[in-house]
Amino acid sequence: MVGSFPVTPESQIIGNQISRSATSMAANYRAGCLAKSKRDFINKMKIVEEECDETILWLEFVVELGYFQPEKVTPVTQEARELFSIIVASTKTARKNQ
Repeated sequence: MVGSFPVTPESQIIGNQISRSATSMAANYRAGCLAKSKRDFINKMKIVEEECDETILWLEFVVELGYFQPEKVTPVTQEARELFSIIVASTKTARKNQ
């Protein structure tokens, strides 16, 4: 999706932000899976949560700016929201079991 952004300086910045936050989610989730302690796991999951929320923000932003029609972005945004809910629930469970 990012590769099909309009070629403008502004859209390239937003595309880079989406790429960074989405890939950071994946990297920090993997790091969380290898956490040395519950506390370390929770810290990593909080980072994943923040990066996921940022990704959702930018996806909503590209629709608002008119880069894409909502129907093109909605499935990706919905998946990000579902992941966000899963991560929040996982973090809550880890805190409860700490």
